[in-house]
Amino acid sequence: MAVTIRQRPKASGTWRVFINHHGKRKAKKIGRDKRLAREVAKKLEARLLLDAAGVLSSTDNFKDYADSWIKTTVPANCKPSSIKDYGDILRLHVLPAFGSLKVSNITRGQIKNFLFSKINEGKAKSTVNHYRAVISGVLNEALDSGVIPANPVHRLGRVGKKEDGTNEINPLTGSKLKKLLDTVQTDRELSSHYPVFLTFSRTGIRLGEGFGLKWSDIDFTGRFIKIERTFSKGRIGTPKNGKSRKVDMSRQLRDTLLALKESRVVIPIDDDSDWIFTNSKGGLVDVDNWRRRVFSKALKMAGIRRIRIHDLRHTYATLRLSKGDNILDVANQLGDDVATVLKVYTHWMPGKKKDEVDALDDQEYICNNTQPIRNLGKK
Repeated sequence: MAVTIRQRPKASGTWRVFINHHGKRKAKKIGRDKRLAREVAKKLEARLLLDAAGVLSSTDNFKDYADSWIKTTVPANCKPSSIKDYGDILRLHVLPAFGSLKVSNITRGQIKNFLFSKINEGKAKSTVNHYRAVISGVLNEALDSGVIPANPVHRLGRVGKKEDGTNEINPLTGSKLKKLLDTVQTDRELSSHYPVFLTFSRTGIRLGEGFGLKWSDIDFTGRFIKIERTFSKGRIGTPKNGKSRKVDMSRQLRDTLLALKESRVVIPIDDDSDWIFTNSKGGLVDVDNWRRRVFSKALKMAGIRRIRIHDLRHTYATLRLSKGDNILDVANQLGDDVATVLKVYTHWMPGKKKDEVDALDDQEYICNNTQPIRNLGKK
């Protein structure tokens, strides 16, 4: 029995824990934190020693491995917001069903029945897939410890109907968006939030990216915004995929944000007071509270159906693509790759222009058939 840590690939800075137990070799990626890798290796070695002595035979339940997974593996590989999400899924859904069960007794059928029950409760397939990922992560801990021979989640098969990825798209038309913005701008109580609505509508940035903006991210001369961070679940983190980007501003948005900056009575004195969108005390916005008290109210006053704030991002994308804007530029603004944009928004993209299609015809045919077609079908 041996538990060691090594960098793999060599000198890459990425640490892995290697386990050699009962003639079986396994490896687990930890990340770039060597201290954490040593801690994980120490705990695994202690667990294997207890297992060899028969101490764990009666207490090796799912909750044991869930605690280990959420405290060691998840922090090494996920953002803080994901840690909280996974912790909530464990506490509210997974542990009540599997917490007291021995990992060696959990079957593929039990897991599948659990996931189907969540779908029958009305949970979205994407949500149920998160439950599945959490269960799989915990059972991988048991697999790496040599307690189970295989993870029953692997090759589980499809759970629920196949989704095409477009069912969550709920954009506004151009006229509906204008009505919403006009309502916010002219209402006495909502008008202070107009710059927020306009920013999401004119850039397509994500919710956390918008509420994480600072004045130092704005280039009013070049008319662009640097997306450097995101604000989610009360924490500041990196943008999705860990990549920063530049987003173009329309003239209307540039002028609106510039007016907002000039209207601020308090001049920022440090980096922590540089936020663009703030609450009444100058701090970061409580997004859930803003969604309930501002966004929902604006929709109701404008007479617009209920949508999510995220649908303003979809509105931006569909309005641009429907008028034939360059798809690569739209993808760069959104911070997505072209393949994702094609998959999600293909229904809103116009067909080829008629002259481009006609160019495929024979030149002789084109020269002899330039007159409009009349009385089609008559003999």
